[in-house]
Amino acid sequence: MAVELAASGTIGDDALLSKDELHARLRAVGERRYHHLHPFHQRMHAGELTRGQLQAWTLNRYYYQSRIPIKDSLVLAKSDDPAFRRVWRKRILDHDGDQDGYGGIEKWLQLAEASGLSREEVIPCTGVLPGVVYAVDAYLALVRDSSLLIAVASSLTELFSRDLISLRMDQLRLHYPYLSSGLSYFEGRLTQAPEDAAFALDYVSTHAQTRREQEQVIQALERKCAILWAQLDAIDYAYVQPGNIPPGCFVPQV
Repeated sequence: MAVELAASGTIGDDALLSKDELHARLRAVGERRYHHLHPFHQRMHAGELTRGQLQAWTLNRYYYQSRIPIKDSLVLAKSDDPAFRRVWRKRILDHDGDQDGYGGIEKWLQLAEASGLSREEVIPCTGVLPGVVYAVDAYLALVRDSSLLIAVASSLTELFSRDLISLRMDQLRLHYPYLSSGLSYFEGRLTQAPEDAAFALDYVSTHAQTRREQEQVIQALERKCAILWAQLDAIDYAYVQPGNIPPGCFVPQV
């Protein structure tokens, strides 16, 4: 049975939001909760991270990247609309590629290699932090156990990603020039993310037909923002402050 998120509107406030009002509420979530505000990203963009800390970030973030096509497969399985599936399956190709050596996951491995890690260190995910695993798996569970509407809404963090990606690319080139050869993942997402976000935004705007459903859409985006934030919390705690790396997890050597 699909999980329903509790509506966050006040009692008696059941008037349907206009599309513009819904979009404004969703964008307000990003302004307050998106992980561009996280201290780890703030340190990254200020050039304050060591190579080892960036290695830890690329390795742990790989676990998230590698699960995105699984998430999108779960979304596909919820829809009986061929037109929807044709659009959504593009996301899987964007990450997996249509053959070995292509796609976003491969490009993320190239970023990890630019940081000084080997593929053999990254792909098994054996050094990934438990907190990152729990957060990413919670995202898969949210998509798996929710309605199609909520699953699509949880992807709406892509509304905010283009600005963060543009900033990140500029700052990585400036402060960490050794990563410059591994930035093709971000270059691809500059166009992919806005296209994906536009489709998802139109979908939830059309298919959230009651105020309760609109509030559930907003809450789904809040949940996704919390999941992204939790991943960075785990990375920051282990590798920056206080630097408490759990047993069995990746230990930087630089």
